[in-house]
Amino acid sequence: MNLGFTEAAFSKFDHVNWNTLKFSDLVENIVEKVVPKESGLEHYIGLEHLDSGSLHIRRFGKTESLKGDKLKIYKGDFIFAKRNSYLKRVAIADFDAVASAHSLVLRAKPENVLPEFLPFFLLSEIFWERAIEISVGSLSPTINWKVLAKQEFLLPPKEQQAEIAELLWIQDSLLQKKISLLGKLNTLRRSMQKELYCKKDKVKLQNYASIFGGFAFSSNAFKNSGTAVIKIKNIVEGKILVDDVDNHINEGQFTNIDKFKLSTDDLLIAMTGATLGKLGVVPEEFSGAYLNQRVGKLQISEEVNRGFIYGICDSEFFLLELNKYIGEGAQGNISSDDLAKCLVPKISTEDTNTYGNKFDDISSTKDCLKKDISNLTSLQQSLIGQVF
Repeated sequence: MNLGFTEAAFSKFDHVNWNTLKFSDLVENIVEKVVPKESGLEHYIGLEHLDSGSLHIRRFGKTESLKGDKLKIYKGDFIFAKRNSYLKRVAIADFDAVASAHSLVLRAKPENVLPEFLPFFLLSEIFWERAIEISVGSLSPTINWKVLAKQEFLLPPKEQQAEIAELLWIQDSLLQKKISLLGKLNTLRRSMQKELYCKKDKVKLQNYASIFGGFAFSSNAFKNSGTAVIKIKNIVEGKILVDDVDNHINEGQFTNIDKFKLSTDDLLIAMTGATLGKLGVVPEEFSGAYLNQRVGKLQISEEVNRGFIYGICDSEFFLLELNKYIGEGAQGNISSDDLAKCLVPKISTEDTNTYGNKFDDISSTKDCLKKDISNLTSLQQSLIGQVF
């Protein structure tokens, strides 16, 4: 979608002839309670199934295990999270379902607002600023329907609503196609991982790489400048984030720590607690940096494709292997020796290239899609901001 054209299209909308309406003029609050097991409905939409800033429901639960009365939501209704309003969660139901009692089920009043326009108003900062402002409670700020119903907002006449909605749905459709393609790539990647783990013989990870743990630097060893030290917190989504590296050491303080030095393309694996299995690849700018404790380093053999190793280690199947070695400690630590013993698919060097190249292609395409999704999401927010 052409950004310049879109912005130009939205520039023609001004607030002339807009009308002030109460929120209760726009929607009705549907309070139809059901017993989930007796509802005949399979899907449950809880607050945990809503994504901040997205109108679309991509996951849901089952009604069979629910207790207590819930709300019924019909296809086309909105599920609005009234708890923790700062998360800005509202979505359109694509099917009849059971909804959380901690939500509001809202239905557009078409005599005042077009159902296709309302979703984007509900994503606007104007709306959420007011919703957050009227929330009550400190631990879990909650919106009261009676208070929300009385709030007044400025909305365009219905002919403008139709034009705005058409443009925004075109943009949203492109965004959803990108998100759908990303999901398909994730499915393809998992299928490859499953094929490798379920159909191939196994070998210890140490057959593919030399494995080391990090050095236990004391906190008082860290300086504001010097040689960088990479910690678990610096590993984010497969990368080592440059701006997050704030720990350094004076190399002259230490002896015999060369084995803890990092080289470009070393694969790092978190070996503790909730971060267990988190992966990152060392970029060129951190070649020569040191590795902190609780992070494992894989120096991958030259004849083995790096993309293959990353592809099999960045999987639920490898995480199951890691969990076999969790110790008794509260954080669930594993050692570099444990990491070395983890079983992974055994394939030929030639096949590591075949699979590694496929994993690399998927990863590069995913990176492009993530960038597109981020840009399109920002564009959507910008366009909605221009309207309201």
